[in-house]
Amino acid sequence: MLVAAFRRRFFGHVGGAFAGGTASCSDVATWGERWIPPTGHETAIQLYNSLTKRKEPLILANKGVATWYSCGPTVYDHAHLGHACSYIRFDIIRRILTKVFGYDVIMVMGITDIDDKIIKRANELNISPVSLARIYEQDFKQDMTTLKVIPPAIYMRVTENIPRIISFIEQIITNGHAYATSNGNVYFDIKSIGDKYGKLVNVPTSAENELGENDKQHIRDFALWKAFRSQEPFWMSPWGKGRPGWHIECSTIASVVFGSQLDIHTGGIDLAFPHHENEIAQCEAYHQCKQWGNYFLHSGHLHLKGHEKMSKSLKNYITIKDFLKTFSPNQFRIFCLLSKYRSGVEYSDGSMNEAHNLLQIISSFINTANAYIKGQLICPAINEHMLWERLAHTRVSVKAAFADDFDTPRAVNAIMDLIHHGNKQLNAVTKEEARSPRSSVVFGSIVSYIEQFFDVVGISHGDIQNATKEESSGTLCNVLDELVSFRTKVRNYALANQELSVSEEGPVMSRQEQKEKRKQLLLERKSLLEACDSLRQELAAFGINIKDHANSSTWELLTERTGT
Repeated sequence: MLVAAFRRRFFGHVGGAFAGGTASCSDVATWGERWIPPTGHETAIQLYNSLTKRKEPLILANKGVATWYSCGPTVYDHAHLGHACSYIRFDIIRRILTKVFGYDVIMVMGITDIDDKIIKRANELNISPVSLARIYEQDFKQDMTTLKVIPPAIYMRVTENIPRIISFIEQIITNGHAYATSNGNVYFDIKSIGDKYGKLVNVPTSAENELGENDKQHIRDFALWKAFRSQEPFWMSPWGKGRPGWHIECSTIASVVFGSQLDIHTGGIDLAFPHHENEIAQCEAYHQCKQWGNYFLHSGHLHLKGHEKMSKSLKNYITIKDFLKTFSPNQFRIFCLLSKYRSGVEYSDGSMNEAHNLLQIISSFINTANAYIKGQLICPAINEHMLWERLAHTRVSVKAAFADDFDTPRAVNAIMDLIHHGNKQLNAVTKEEARSPRSSVVFGSIVSYIEQFFDVVGISHGDIQNATKEESSGTLCNVLDELVSFRTKVRNYALANQELSVSEEGPVMSRQEQKEKRKQLLLERKSLLEACDSLRQELAAFGINIKDHANSSTWELLTERTGT
């Protein structure tokens, strides 16, 4: 019912075996045609389309709405950092579409809960494939929640859509693009679609006439339905007992919700061929349309330093849970922001330290700017006009970067340049120097914009300002506030600031007498100042950095610990 409601809301009446039928594919496909610019509603966004190998203007079929199918996990083991990197990158894109450009994103994710790997692992653990799949499906969802990945509008399990998958296969057979064998298998007939196969990857034609292995007619034909094998789960079908092939699952699920037209399809680059290529072939054969998915976006591989891509099959992976024992979700999200989503990226302690240091720079600037806004930090005259210009320039630069294939490294660079210019203006002065007019509003606007930026990409302002406040109780934070406040009072007394900054009863002292008086007081109170310095050094060992200004002090976290 939920799926039908989505279809009625965004695509009108639901009819036939699959929502949308062939409504948006009025012409039977002319095989051999490539990407067709979609008709619909223009956006201000250019994105790299794997179908054309270049940036294309994003045009949506429905005004204000982007339809999006995401390949989900095959749930037989813990998710690893390679998975996390892909899902976080696409989560950032989804947030940008929604929060920056104002589009509603309707995302559907398929969960592969029946597969050769699931069956093999279940047999090893002596539990049913269904039980294993449910355990790791929930494990995956928990990992995504911890990483702050927004869940899709709908998760759809393969095992809950078997009748629809069978119907989908039957229609492909009827349309002349698949065949059943005497062994109970069903294969997609690659030759039946001619040179239309290979939209994502150039497929060599040399193998076209080679005979297939087993009961396939041609070597490139792929399974839509697999005949029953001993000790495997099965469902009844017109071709006998069996279960669906991998590729047909996503084609069916996406068509159930979105019909014959899809705006965006995403997944890791390793899924481009054969999985996504086969999805395209199946859907266009079923719907008899020229173009089913308009934009395919692929995320680059995550590599371990000096190794190939991170992969379970290569046994060189780090699970998300193991990673979070050392680093935080925010650090990994920053790590993902620092590279383009479609680029390969190298994971190492060095790259994570870079992400950590960036968070520290941002946190330090916000804390210092807030101290200035509160009047705790006295600075020379601020070049307010320059800062307003830098802020306006940054706003334009960030939106332009987002509109250019979601270029997050460029956007982050613009933010860091703004912070650099802000920091140059926040130079503390001593009390003896002349007071200057305050410029709190411009710094308030800069801090607000920076917090908005990171909120867009999935890191809240609380996460940035003080990592301790997200991990510790409010009581501990209050204790640290009071401790630093008390230390500030002791430090100011030890520095004899108050005695020399206000007029005292008795004769007025000359400047030379004031210097001598202060020197005497500093000597008498030297032990207090040393105690203040000692406390600052000791707290630094626990990851708490006290920053002393002229007559005030602030604190921040040196290390972002594992947390939310």
